Amino acid sequence: MQLVKHRATVILREHVQAEAELVGRAAVLTDGTAGTVEGVFLDESHGLRISIAGHIGKWPISTIRMLQP
Repeated sequence: MQLVKHRATVILREHVQAEAELVGRAAVLTDGTAGTVEGVFLDESHGLRISIAGHIGKWPISTIRMLQP
């Protein structure tokens, strides 16, 4: 049980770090969608997904082509 708690803690820590690094930054996705990252979400089948302000939907984080430095 201790191993499961440790893994869950690591996953949540990484999610919080990704949120801190991405939310509020401008991003361009591989399909041309561009805007400010509004949120970061955990998806059990795809991993991290992001939402972009002004666009409906959530995209896999792997589709980020450019991110504001």
